[in-house]
Amino acid sequence: MPKGEPITARDDFGHGTHTASTIAGRTSPKNVSFFGYAEGEATGIAPKARLAVYKTCWAFGCSGSDVLAAMDKAVEDGVDVISLSLGPVASRDYTTDPIAIGAFGAFQKGVFVSVAAGNGGPLPGQISASAPWYISVGASTIDRTFPADVILDNGEVLSGSSLYTGEPLPKNKTFPLVHFAKDYALEQCLPGSLDAIDVKGKIVICSPGLINKVEKGVVVGKAGGVGVIVALNDPTLGENDTQKSDPYTIPGLTIPIGATTKLLDEISKQKVKEGTIVFRGTQIGEKPAPVVASFSSRGPNNVSKYVLKPDMIAPGVDILAAWPEDVSPSRLEEDHRVTKYNIASGTSMACPHVSGLAALLKSAHPDWKPAMIKSALMTTAYIGYHEMSRMTQNQDQVSYWATGAGHVNPEKANDPGLVYDISEDDFIQNLCASGYNATEMKIIVKKSVICDEKSKVNEWDLNYPALVVPSDFEGKVFNRTLTSVGSTASTYTAKVSSPAGFNVTVNPLELSFKKKWDKQSFSVTISALKDQGIMLNEQATSSVSWTDGKRSVTIPLIMV
Repeated sequence: MPKGEPITARDDFGHGTHTASTIAGRTSPKNVSFFGYAEGEATGIAPKARLAVYKTCWAFGCSGSDVLAAMDKAVEDGVDVISLSLGPVASRDYTTDPIAIGAFGAFQKGVFVSVAAGNGGPLPGQISASAPWYISVGASTIDRTFPADVILDNGEVLSGSSLYTGEPLPKNKTFPLVHFAKDYALEQCLPGSLDAIDVKGKIVICSPGLINKVEKGVVVGKAGGVGVIVALNDPTLGENDTQKSDPYTIPGLTIPIGATTKLLDEISKQKVKEGTIVFRGTQIGEKPAPVVASFSSRGPNNVSKYVLKPDMIAPGVDILAAWPEDVSPSRLEEDHRVTKYNIASGTSMACPHVSGLAALLKSAHPDWKPAMIKSALMTTAYIGYHEMSRMTQNQDQVSYWATGAGHVNPEKANDPGLVYDISEDDFIQNLCASGYNATEMKIIVKKSVICDEKSKVNEWDLNYPALVVPSDFEGKVFNRTLTSVGSTASTYTAKVSSPAGFNVTVNPLELSFKKKWDKQSFSVTISALKDQGIMLNEQATSSVSWTDGKRSVTIPLIMV
C-alpha cells in the first residue's frame, strides 16, 4: 500500500460505492439523479441484504494477494455471496489466478462467487474470468439513453451521447469545427498539446485513447475551446455504438464511428465548417435493448475450452448508483462537481446485478448450493426478443461467446424446475481431466489429490449448463445430469435447436422426476449432415431445452 493512503475500507475512488449500492442499496427516499439525468427511484437488487466490504485495490492497482486474502476473510466471516467487480489477470492456468483459487475455496464452503467478465471486447478470446466454479458476468445495455447531437451548418445532424451537466451552448449559433489530423498529440487532445494552438471559441474534434474522454474536454477547455467532440474510430465497433456516456465538464459528446466517418469526410472536403452541440437529456424506450456492450469481454475460454464464458450478461451500460460525495464524477482534479449518484459503465456494473440476484435466490432457497444458483440463472436467461433474434450491436458478432447463456431473467430464475448441479468432486475430476498434476491441484483445491487415470472422466462431461462442442466432435458423447428443485413430481421433454449442417440427438427424450432432489441423466451426440457442408464456426449456435409445459430449462450448444 503506497504511503499516504488511509488504511481503511472507505471508498476514495467511487467504484466500490457504485457496485455495493447496486447489490444492496436501500430504496431512495425520493427521486434521485445524476444532475437531472436518469431521474427516478433508486434501489439495490437486494436492498435488505447486509454488506461486508473488503478493500483490495489501492492507488497502484489491485494486488492478487490482497484479493485472495479478502476472499478468504469473507468466507471466514460467513458471507453467502462474494461479488468481484474486478477482472482476473489473464493466466495460463488456475494455479496463477488468485481469483480462481479464492473462488474455489469459497465454493467449498458453499459461497456463491460472481466475477466481472472484463472490458476487453469486442475482439474474441479476451475474457480472463475463466473458472467454471464462479459465474462470469458480461455487460448489456438498457433501454435508457442520454443522447446528444452535433448539428452542422449544412443542417445535418450527427447523433452521439453525453452526460454534460453545465450550461448549454447558445441557441441559434454555430462554432468553428477543428480537427488536427496530422499531429498525433493534437488529434488526441493530450494535456498541454493545445496550449500553443488557437482554439478559442471553437469546437475541437478529438480522437479517443491514452487519456479518458472527459479529460480531453478539460484539455480543450483550458485552451479556450467551447466544446469537444470525441469521435470514435475503432472499426470493430458498431456504426452507431458510442459504448457509454461520459460526464463532460465542457459542452461535449461522444459520436460513434459512423458519425465520425461522415463528419471528418465533410470537414476534409470543406462541406461543413461550423456546428453546435445540443443535449437531449434522458430518453426511455431505446430499441433494440438489451444488446451486448461492445466493451464486454468475449470468449472463447482460453483456459477451460469446454466451459462457456462469459456465463451470462446483465445491465452494465450507463448505470445509476450511489457515489461518494468527496470524489468527483470523473475523478479528475479539475472536476469540482459533487454528487450522491453517478452513472457508470462496465462489466463491473453488470456483476453486482447478478450478485444481488444470487443473494435473493439464496434467501428464497437456502438449500440451494452455489452451482444450483448459477444453473438457475443461466438456464432461464433469454437470448432474443421480437426486434432482433440475438442481442448484439452487430449481427456479424452474433455468438454465445458474447452473450453467454443470455440475459439474466430474475423472475424465471426463482423457479427453474431443474438445475445442473456440480459438486466439489466434480470440479476436482474435471481438473484432473484437464491435465493438472498433484502439485498444481493442491494449489487450487487446498488439499492433496491424486488423479486416478483408471477413473478419469472426460473433460467435456463436467455437468456445466452449456455444451461446447469441439471440431473433433465425432464419436464424443456429452453427458449431463439434471436435479429437480420443484416440490412435485414432473416430466420434462427434450427440445433441440440444431445448428445448420448438424444433427443433434438427445437420449432419452423424456425425463421423469418423482420428487424434489431426484436426479436424471441424459446424453447428447452430434453428427454432421451429409451433403450439407460443415459450418464450424463460433457463430453456429443452438440449444438443448427441457420443458414441462410451464418451464423451459435451456442450455446453449456452441460449435467451435
